[in-house]
Amino acid sequence: MQNDFFDNLSHAKIALPLAARMRPDSFSEFIGQGHILANNSLLMRAIRAKNLGSCIFFGPPGTGKTTLASLIAKGDDGSAYVVLNAVASGVADAKREIEEAKERLKMFGKRTYLVLDECHRWNKAQQDCILPAVEDGTIIFIGSTTEHPYIAMTKPILSRCKIFEFKKLNAEEIEIGLKRALTDKSRGMGNYEIDLENGALKQLANYANGDFRHALNVLELSVLSSVPDENGTIHLNEQVFKECLPNVLVSVDEGIHYDVLSAFCKSLRGSDVDASLYYAFRLVEAGSDPLTIFRRLIAHACEDVGMADSNALMFVISAMTAYEKIGMPEGALPLSHAIIYVASAPKSNAVVLARAKAQEIVKTRPDDNIPHYLRDRNYPSTLDDKSQYVYPHTHGGYYSNQKYLPKSLENEKIYEPTENGDEKRVKDFLREIKSL
Repeated sequence: MQNDFFDNLSHAKIALPLAARMRPDSFSEFIGQGHILANNSLLMRAIRAKNLGSCIFFGPPGTGKTTLASLIAKGDDGSAYVVLNAVASGVADAKREIEEAKERLKMFGKRTYLVLDECHRWNKAQQDCILPAVEDGTIIFIGSTTEHPYIAMTKPILSRCKIFEFKKLNAEEIEIGLKRALTDKSRGMGNYEIDLENGALKQLANYANGDFRHALNVLELSVLSSVPDENGTIHLNEQVFKECLPNVLVSVDEGIHYDVLSAFCKSLRGSDVDASLYYAFRLVEAGSDPLTIFRRLIAHACEDVGMADSNALMFVISAMTAYEKIGMPEGALPLSHAIIYVASAPKSNAVVLARAKAQEIVKTRPDDNIPHYLRDRNYPSTLDDKSQYVYPHTHGGYYSNQKYLPKSLENEKIYEPTENGDEKRVKDFLREIKSL
């Protein structure tokens, strides 16, 4: 019976996916994240001192967040660790683990690491339930998430945690891990006779786009689904890996969404048409509403193009109307047209500066008197004033040198046109009428 039990355990381990079997057992096996795992980094210093405290790991999938959390927890001698997944666990599970952690600390003096995978899935009430235990040291909380914690996690949790950002693995790092998986006889594919075409593994590492788990999944499927030749050898090449690649769905989580949108806006402002199109359609392909992009285009047509090309605003609104009429996929055409127009238009932020200066003056000097000749003439209080409003159309050039700002502000300059695009014409016009 005992042999059957251990045989079953062995078979269960073999049945695990390759990505699960190849999880590192030590820090020496961990791949990537050199920016936070350098010898004298904050994280490594804290780990060596066994004084890490609660923290949150965030970054793209397949970069080792949960693995590193488990390594830290298991590597702290004299401590216990519990792993929960926020998708399947709730307040009741957390409270149960916290009570057990209290007993463990009281009876044996052992600290407990609570590793919570996908921690962004917990709502505010669920996050709040662990706060007292984090605060008093009953548990050391390590959350892992693909979402940006400053968006997905509550402020009380954030204030009690160190935040570490994980980066996508580069192709060289992924290739090292794939070679290890191919040669490892106890956990990997080392017991298979495999003939690997030169350069194929490098291509697979590139296809993975920084996700090591994704690369391991493709490698495993490629080996298991390939028919060995008469000598029992499995031949792997770039074509085999391509055939085993799933359809890649572009994913932009909530945190990255704002980063991509920010990059889109800055690319528009920087007149980089290619980057503007790239970031816009990265959002669209990930499921973002194209109207979100149109709204940003409207803002930037005023903010960054402004009077240098006033047609930009009208063009974007026309393109948005066209999109609303025809929808996708054809609606991507007016969207692209509008992006190219705004990105390639001459730029001026004079409108933004004028608005800011006008608002500043209004807030700091709100009670400056309106000249009497500009007031409503229907009120008796203004009839006694002998100054008269001058109608510009009765003057040559349709302009009079009458003052319109309050007397205390008549020398203020709020709008300062630039020399860019059509704004140069506006600047020349304003200079000309002032000289009349």
